[in-house]
Amino acid sequence: MSESDPAKARFAIIQLVRIFGVACVIAGMAIGANKFAMPLWVGYLLIINGLIDVFVAPKVLARKWRSPK
Repeated sequence: MSESDPAKARFAIIQLVRIFGVACVIAGMAIGANKFAMPLWVGYLLIINGLIDVFVAPKVLARKWRSPK
């Protein structure tokens, strides 16, 4: 198979977005626990961004890439 399946690439992108979101939430929680010397508001922003990446972004991407009926 020389042609790549666009569905596989799209699935991989959605999963990478979710993984990045989880990483942002973990980093934000670490900042909140003073594991890193950063302002607390940065941790809150990372947590909010991560939650959006985990719950909202995959649905938006799936809707955007949905096949026409």
